[in-house]
Amino acid sequence: MCGIAGLYYPGTPKPVEPARVRAMTDALVHRGPDGAGVWTGPGVGLGHRRLSIIDLSGGGQPMATPEGDVVVSFNGEIYNFQEVRAELEAKGAAFVSHSDTEVLLHGWRAWGPGMLSRLNGMFAFALYDARKQSLLLARDRMGVKPLHYAELSDGAVAFASEIKGLLAHPLFRRTPDFTAVEDFLGLGYVPDDASVLAGVKKLPAGHYLLLERGKPVPAPVKWWDIDFSQRAKGSARDLEAELIHHLRSAVRSRMIADVPLGAFLSGGVDSSAVVALMAEASRAAVKTCTIGFDEAGYDETAHAALVAERFATQHRVKTVAADDYALIDTLVHHFDEPFADASALATYRVCELARESVTVALSGDGADEALAGYRRYKFHAAEERVRSVLPASVRGVFGALGRVYPKADWAPRPLRAKTTLLALADEGGAAYAKAVGVTTPAVRSGLYTDAARAALGGHRAETRYVETMREAPARDGLDRAQYADFKHWLPGDILTKMDRTSMAVSLEAREPLLDYRFVEFAATLPASMRIRGGQGKWLMKKALEPYLPKEVLYRPKMGFVTPVSAWFRAALADEAAGLARSRVLAGSGWFEPKAIARLAEEHRSGRAEHGRTLWQLMMLERSLGRLFP
Repeated sequence: MCGIAGLYYPGTPKPVEPARVRAMTDALVHRGPDGAGVWTGPGVGLGHRRLSIIDLSGGGQPMATPEGDVVVSFNGEIYNFQEVRAELEAKGAAFVSHSDTEVLLHGWRAWGPGMLSRLNGMFAFALYDARKQSLLLARDRMGVKPLHYAELSDGAVAFASEIKGLLAHPLFRRTPDFTAVEDFLGLGYVPDDASVLAGVKKLPAGHYLLLERGKPVPAPVKWWDIDFSQRAKGSARDLEAELIHHLRSAVRSRMIADVPLGAFLSGGVDSSAVVALMAEASRAAVKTCTIGFDEAGYDETAHAALVAERFATQHRVKTVAADDYALIDTLVHHFDEPFADASALATYRVCELARESVTVALSGDGADEALAGYRRYKFHAAEERVRSVLPASVRGVFGALGRVYPKADWAPRPLRAKTTLLALADEGGAAYAKAVGVTTPAVRSGLYTDAARAALGGHRAETRYVETMREAPARDGLDRAQYADFKHWLPGDILTKMDRTSMAVSLEAREPLLDYRFVEFAATLPASMRIRGGQGKWLMKKALEPYLPKEVLYRPKMGFVTPVSAWFRAALADEAAGLARSRVLAGSGWFEPKAIARLAEEHRSGRAEHGRTLWQLMMLERSLGRLFP
């Protein structure tokens, strides 16, 4: 895994100072502590920080063809590079290294942007073609690896794996974008189509950007999309076998490395499935690691130990405090933009533990999105069935009832009548957008000043979900919800969390359950094979019964849970109260200090539950303070 950065002048090919590119890549040293390189040409500069994984002695970057006509700076792994290499060699390509990076150079020569569809991997790269004087920026299908870019005042396009690489350029202007703050408060992260820094763009997952000399900066081009509109045919047994085939292939392809390799093991279905198939493919004991918590209600180490014993893994466990909030400033530094998924604390700690013994770790991320594992999918699918038979007039009555019905946040979701009534009154996309969100539109609006509400001009965080679901290549509401999560939640939250926390400790994380062939297969499964009997990931669990014990397969989903609400009534109560007096928040002109103070007091006294909103405001305050000192 690596960090990349660079500059390209689409207009006049101005000279690029190597020191300027080097400063950008030095800001990313944590992503690649094993080496660094800079290459410059007329109007272009590519920089690289290397974490050595494959071809340790011969994979230095930026890498160029012997003729020097094509140069690349690459972050990621191409899992099928050996097959692609063989195809290119059959066409006459002569390779000088054993690195997957070199496949990109010859692949570009042979196929141009068409090479992207031949690659199975996680990647973000910049490839310069000296003959065409063009620069290709490309990102993998799911958005596992990030890529940010911005146009500078001198005409350059600057790009970097992380925003801190852009910040290292002296011409980058730090101007906040309040619409991204609205997005963050609504969703809990800044999505890929937004940035809290005005002018910064994130190349969307499954897109490329081709910059050409003498032409304006174009819009990114979509080169891959997930299609939920088709349906697989076959018996459950046949589809189980196909699912296992895809899983086995995905896991084995991600076990290729020239450095120590292991896996995260939470004791849940997904990470346990990855470990089971790693053990099947490995002669040596698989190295696994688990984070435990000092509070029983948050601890999953017993289930992880059960799986570790079953597959005789070389297992390591570390217990950390559930109140691990001392890590907050470290996370703020590595995420750059505000990020409110508090499970990042535990994810950082498990990456830290893994890095003590391995350089590459396989994770279980992706199956919940691909096979409808989150509980919200079950509720949304049920609500969609009810909506399909309700006339609009009745839905209006539900909305009126929901507005007067008492709130019951303490109750399990199926028993929250207010939530259900309000959801049924909404159109499916709008209801799901609220379900997947964090702070409601009403609460957000109550925090804003009049000037802030006017500046938004009607912009709402949830709108992108509504529009994405409306245009989704899908057959039903469940399809649409999953598709929207692949476009927003997965790259914006899940993959950002894993990328930043793993790269913070120079660990490469690989996600076999996001292999595009597995994802494309899962998208064709009938809804009944994703959710059945109240169980998400139904077909996957059935297929894994020969591998995993039922107490692992069918136990309630837990995940990393962080007790932020309790923190703001105890150790962080003063911090919450201080948000109303914050120079950053009050000085922005966006927030009403009295509204923030009221939230903090209501939460501290127990009169209301505002823990997640307070956590968001605290992470926002610290991130903005770092970005705009």
